[in-house]
Amino acid sequence: MPSGITENPPEGRRRGIYRRRETYAEKLDRNWSEILQELRILQTGLQLIAGFLMTLPFQARFTVLDPYATWLYVAMVVTAATALVVVLMPLGVHRRLFRHQVKNRLVASGAWAAKVGLGLAAVLIVGTSALIFDVVLGRWQAWAIGGALAVLCLVMFLGVPAAVARTPENGLPAEPETTHGDTDSENQ
Repeated sequence: MPSGITENPPEGRRRGIYRRRETYAEKLDRNWSEILQELRILQTGLQLIAGFLMTLPFQARFTVLDPYATWLYVAMVVTAATALVVVLMPLGVHRRLFRHQVKNRLVASGAWAAKVGLGLAAVLIVGTSALIFDVVLGRWQAWAIGGALAVLCLVMFLGVPAAVARTPENGLPAEPETTHGDTDSENQ
């Protein structure tokens, strides 16, 4: 049986095709790097939407917004600012805890920020799109598009990950990973 695969996986199901040969510290470093990459992607999208929202009051048509659209706009600006603060929070935590040997807490706070930031991004996508459709087409069209986008966000951000997590790994096992000078012959 290939290295890293057991006949009786934990909790009665197969967790993965292989296991990494890494120390706890290496795992934390890898997890932190992956979280930072996720936050970079999220931050870029949030910054684009926030930038778009910040320019709206300077448009001539902005003055014709009714109270509903004005409050929706204000809510989206607050959501965008909150989302940016949340996804930037791990930077502040990292700066404060740098060299304090608490990367496990850093990783946990970064994972929390990524989840909350993704949720706020979904609200921002739905709300900003609804605002645009409200101004361009009308109120009921905005609600229809907003509702459809809300369902899409739920499916993409919750449903698809849940389905992927339940899908068993099929295929050939990955080749054994080598670390710290290991060779393939030593792993067999």
